[in-house]
Amino acid sequence: MKIWLNGGLQDLDDARVSVLDHGLTVGDGIFETVKTVEGRPFALTRHLTRLAQSARGLGLPEPDLDAVRHACAAVLDANPLPLGRLRITYTGGLSPLGSDRGDQGATLVVALGEAKRRPDTTAVITVPWTRNERGALTGLKTTSYAENVVALARAQEHGASEALFANTVGQLCEGTGSNVFVVLDGEIHTPPVASGCLAGITRALAVEWTGARETDLPLDVLDRADEVFLTSTLRDVQGVHRVDGRQLPAAPGPVTAKVMRIFDERASDDLDP
Repeated sequence: MKIWLNGGLQDLDDARVSVLDHGLTVGDGIFETVKTVEGRPFALTRHLTRLAQSARGLGLPEPDLDAVRHACAAVLDANPLPLGRLRITYTGGLSPLGSDRGDQGATLVVALGEAKRRPDTTAVITVPWTRNERGALTGLKTTSYAENVVALARAQEHGASEALFANTVGQLCEGTGSNVFVVLDGEIHTPPVASGCLAGITRALAVEWTGARETDLPLDVLDRADEVFLTSTLRDVQGVHRVDGRQLPAAPGPVTAKVMRIFDERASDDLDP
């Protein structure tokens, strides 16, 4: 396996990042996960645009997106896979211990792992912790993911693949690595970005391609929604058949199934929408 590290391809077993890298010591980094199909990335331009937005929001040096794109192509050429998870990680680089950044420049890592097509439906739980819609990192895709690790572990303990958060005012927000949609009386709704959720790439495409409405939703909408589905880079569109103890036995319901078809067709037509 070959990865890209700071300017070139390296064997995975030989690649080294300093133990004083700011991404390791304080979580000072950003990332993108990109689906790849037969060695080609999906929606890469959108992912790189969001990478740059996250860098600006975190105060990191602006990444050279042409160089990142070149690194992605090199890794994909070196590691042929039918379906892959391409991970772009960009951190504050070698720094002193503490929150101050160093002056050695950012660290860029691009790596690829094998992915599998997700099942059509899954189970989710809600968790008691909240997203802070006013936090300094809100809307940024940062490597500070420990909260998600804890919540996802809780979900897996309950036989689910995802945990859903409310925000600080009790509105439905997002999952640990997904956006959430609900169907009410045949209409598709998803929380607005102002709720504190990440502006997911798949979320944006689903909204554009289906006309879903961005709506402030209370968390208990999950108790009465006709259908629930998730979107993310590796899930694409995935129906939900259980929320906590509530079963949705018809999942994926007719609206979700239509969204799944639309997404698959549009994504197949254009790998960089």
